[in-house]
Amino acid sequence: MTVLDAIWQAIIQGLTEFLPVSSSGHLSLYQHFTGNSGEGALMFSALLHLGTLAAVIAVFWRQIFSLVTEFIAMIKDIFTGRFSIKNAAPERRVIFMFIISTAVLIPFYIFKGFFESFAEDSSILAEGICFLYTAAILMMADLSAKGSKRMTDLRTPDAVRIGFFQAVALLPGVSRSGSTISAGIFSGLRREDAVSYSFILGIPAILGGGILELKEGIEQGSGAGVLPCIIGVIIAAIVGFLAIKLVQWLMKTDRFKIFSIYTAVLGVVVIIISVIEAIKGSPITFVK
Repeated sequence: MTVLDAIWQAIIQGLTEFLPVSSSGHLSLYQHFTGNSGEGALMFSALLHLGTLAAVIAVFWRQIFSLVTEFIAMIKDIFTGRFSIKNAAPERRVIFMFIISTAVLIPFYIFKGFFESFAEDSSILAEGICFLYTAAILMMADLSAKGSKRMTDLRTPDAVRIGFFQAVALLPGVSRSGSTISAGIFSGLRREDAVSYSFILGIPAILGGGILELKEGIEQGSGAGVLPCIIGVIIAAIVGFLAIKLVQWLMKTDRFKIFSIYTAVLGVVVIIISVIEAIKGSPITFVK
């Protein structure tokens, strides 16, 4: 892998990890059209995912610090016999909701190989269909009435719903941020709270998935060099930071529907290309 390849993939990852358009879907398309698919590409994608974690921490560090502090206090209460779910403070209830949403994702990792197979096969039909799914839920979220709930008002059914939407986003072309933001809006969250919950919730999902994929990539070997990996991680973090700020601004200005239009058009184009490739009998690549 060249440094230029690493830069392009890092920009794509940094933008699409947080813009509700599916980072895995866009990386899958990039790797498909440039011929950089396979296990090595999967490992590099995992590194880029880990790089974007720095962006989340940089934007939401105050909320994250507060939650981590409360989590430590909760552990202390458990060991000292003062723990109580019923009388938990608002921030502690938010931690419970994050744990529930994340726990919903765990059983789906049993089928991790199944989800990954769609990104690594020679067809992009599945990606096209998944982009259309993303467009549909984003449009429904945009048309939904504005909620008034804060993160502290979430209840178990809301957390389960958001967790399930996040699990579906394991498919390439289904946006994780778009899915969880939409699920938060469907649960009655204020739009800014839906964004915050989505991005903070993504930390354990991205970290856990990235570490597992990185472990597999190291065992199987990778064609990516050290320098491209370092540059890719740094650029993904910087671009990811800017992407989060963009999402926050678009949500406040009620321009979120632009992403549903984009993913709908992209989904149709990708499906058409996949059909052409099936008739042609070989994938279309722009770089030999």
